[in-house]
Amino acid sequence: MIIYGICLVTGLLFTIVSVLFGHFFGHFGHVAGSGGHVEAGADNTDAPGISIFSPTIIASFITAFGGFGLIFSQFPVTSPGLISAPLSIGGGCLIAGIMYFFFGMVFRHTQSSSESRVAALVDTEATVITPISENGVGEIAYVVGGTRYTAPARAEGGLAIGNGQIVRIARIVGTQFYVKKIS
Repeated sequence: MIIYGICLVTGLLFTIVSVLFGHFFGHFGHVAGSGGHVEAGADNTDAPGISIFSPTIIASFITAFGGFGLIFSQFPVTSPGLISAPLSIGGGCLIAGIMYFFFGMVFRHTQSSSESRVAALVDTEATVITPISENGVGEIAYVVGGTRYTAPARAEGGLAIGNGQIVRIARIVGTQFYVKKIS
């Protein structure tokens, strides 16, 4: 029974300390592979999300394990350790799974970007805002979803295109946009 109490208190203390230190002292460094967010866990993609090995999920499991253990040890039927421990592990896994699902949903919905998908920009009209010299680079501006973006651009065929000309994005290679003049 004492192990359940230790787990419950340790999980709660870890959560409180994480919240306080993350809020007040969270600007000290970058956690490699997590986009700087400790709750993202052991992942090397730098993509938003959460791992089952993140401190948040582990703390949820430990806290739930302790809480369920204390509850199950109070009933005569489930008080033996051989019964309360597996039930507590199951309860801890259930709570950790719910937390993983919940945080996964939150990260998926809040970490979206306002930037448009690059592949969908082909055939989009744009305006040359910095002249494109012959075989050189200029700059275009285009609007997607009500937001104005700019990008470096080259003319297909290497022709010069003047400032203010309306062009169509023909293809995109890396960060370079290739455009055609609209006749």
